[in-house]
Amino acid sequence: MQVADDRIEDYRRAADMLNAGRCEVVCLQHEFGIFGGEAGSHVIALLSGLAMPVVTTLHTVLAEPSPAQRAVMDRIVDLSARIVVMAEKGRELLRTVYRVPPERIDVIPHGIPNAPFVHPDEAKARLGFAGRAVILTFGLLSPNKGIEVMIDAMPLILKSRPDAVYVVLGATHPNLVRDQGEAYRDSLVDRVRQLGIDDHVVFLDQFVDLPTLLGFISMCDVYVTPYLREAQMTSGTLAYSFGMGKPVISTPYWHARELLADDRGVLVPFGDADALGAAIAGLLTDDAKREAMSARAYAFSRSMTWERTAERYLATFESARLGHRLRVVARSGDGRGRRQDQPPPEMRTDHLLTMCDDTGLFQHAAHSVPDRAHGYCVDDNARALLLACALNRPGETGLSDALTARLAAFVQHAWNPDAGRFRNFMSFDRRWLEDRGSEDSHGRTLWALGACALGDASSSRRRWAAGLMAEALPAVEGFRSPRAWAFALLGLNAFCAAVPGDGFAADMRGVLADRLLAIFRGVQTGDWVWFEQGLAYDNARLCQAMIGTGLSTGTNAYVDAGLRSLRWLVAVQTAPSGVFRPVGSASFGDTRIAPEPFDQQPLEAAATISACLAAWEADGNPAWEKEAIRAFAWFLGENDLSVPIVDVHTGSCRDGLHPDRANENCGGESVVSYLLSLAEIRQLSGMSGRDAPAAPWLLCASDIAE
Repeated sequence: MQVADDRIEDYRRAADMLNAGRCEVVCLQHEFGIFGGEAGSHVIALLSGLAMPVVTTLHTVLAEPSPAQRAVMDRIVDLSARIVVMAEKGRELLRTVYRVPPERIDVIPHGIPNAPFVHPDEAKARLGFAGRAVILTFGLLSPNKGIEVMIDAMPLILKSRPDAVYVVLGATHPNLVRDQGEAYRDSLVDRVRQLGIDDHVVFLDQFVDLPTLLGFISMCDVYVTPYLREAQMTSGTLAYSFGMGKPVISTPYWHARELLADDRGVLVPFGDADALGAAIAGLLTDDAKREAMSARAYAFSRSMTWERTAERYLATFESARLGHRLRVVARSGDGRGRRQDQPPPEMRTDHLLTMCDDTGLFQHAAHSVPDRAHGYCVDDNARALLLACALNRPGETGLSDALTARLAAFVQHAWNPDAGRFRNFMSFDRRWLEDRGSEDSHGRTLWALGACALGDASSSRRRWAAGLMAEALPAVEGFRSPRAWAFALLGLNAFCAAVPGDGFAADMRGVLADRLLAIFRGVQTGDWVWFEQGLAYDNARLCQAMIGTGLSTGTNAYVDAGLRSLRWLVAVQTAPSGVFRPVGSASFGDTRIAPEPFDQQPLEAAATISACLAAWEADGNPAWEKEAIRAFAWFLGENDLSVPIVDVHTGSCRDGLHPDRANENCGGESVVSYLLSLAEIRQLSGMSGRDAPAAPWLLCASDIAE
């Protein structure tokens, strides 16, 4: 159907039509000046009436919007599952000006035809420019394109290349014709005549189809975009010429600065005819430089072809669709397994608070009653400190400062400076039962300290955490446990972002990641793609640590090892029915056998969710998001026994699944595992608030690196 831009009822009818057609995703291509109403506000009537997710591509992101433009943009963002921009500058503005969470933004460059790299001589002969050095500009003619600056540069170019010709291809912008006729084009023709360069500037006043356009681009020796404004987020003509391997000279508007970096083109100041002329003359008289630039541009642009653009959009659409389907993941409470349209559960910490006293978080419970007989451990209190950091995000209700301080105090008290290690187990009467805990508990405590150093609400506690982390880190160098290495890496990724100048921490991160990579390469075979000879607990944390460290340090080998091992682990953890089936504790440590399905523990689901979201951040494959949602659904009853593990009203979580029933005890490890997973899923689905920053200590390290 067609929408008259000034009739708001048309927008509402369009929403009704899309809903009736049961479309899976709606993609809005947004540009200011297209839609009716103040600042294009009429399009909100369409978006707000849709039942399916919306993916919005923003062709312009204004750094200084008017109040009306800002209001419309904020509402479009609110109503969109994902936002697409075509340049990194767009992502930056969305994050800083519009406070859009980075995990909702995709950068998909402007697509280009997959045209072959050809020499210009054949096209020149066909189009009547044989023997000439051709400079080309293409696009709708308007004053902001800077054509007059290029005309003024021509006399300087002609001193070096008397055979040069500047071809201006394109009709005058229809809005300009409507308001002023052809006055602007006529002024350019007069400028050419006054400079006496009539034989060296050709105006082709026409709309052209794609084959014709590609032919003109093929014939040019240099393509020029002398635009006058910096705030140009994307240019299709720049992308097309660059994608055909043409040397491009441009003013430094946003898109050009990104695309032409690293000697893939030449940038000149805005409005500077002398600089523009000198740059073009330099390229036209240096064949080797011009050809090298062409080769770099063509090679770089292969990831921008329309085929690759389509793949990226399909991934974005699938991501939006899967996120929307979170609303039907949770089972209803009617006991019949019927799925209902409802969002992820609310964040309820009732049971967590029940499990805490003035010392810290209890280890175990008898049903939902804290079991004092087993006391406390630093493992669970460190996990709870991770949760406290995760709940600092806007849109979530954080744990009280008093409780967070109590968890931090437990960690502080666990530190044994004489041994250089953390103690782990404490009895109910506050007696430490050992002078040092396991390597894994030490590594997990470092993870919590790193997260606290980066994300605690209290600046004083952040400084405390950084100091204790630095003091406790050296012990890890002598550890032999791969899980201890992985936990420490997760902490180091956050710590290195909080304290970027700590050389020892940076070196230790490299040492631990190299160790994991070495054992992975040493153990893996064709059908056993893992770090160890057997599977144990918290398996996916090894994958998450490698992916996060690779993203933080820019080390592709780490990311690759994490992704490969996680793909294999996900397959192992999938039951024949398709539900998530974590590695059962009955097979922990067994060597290279099919893992036992029971007992299944919440810790495994939590680790898998985090690792899959890290993987999704690393390669953008929406299958990872789907796997994270599938693992979270395990808590809600999508498991081998079709039994909910959690009580969403209290936030309590059973300790796992036996072969015939759920474990009715709801201990500290289980409740924190569930709440950490819920925090991540709420972040994924946007339920935690549009302005929320990323939680890198939970998901992965790409945002830390930024």
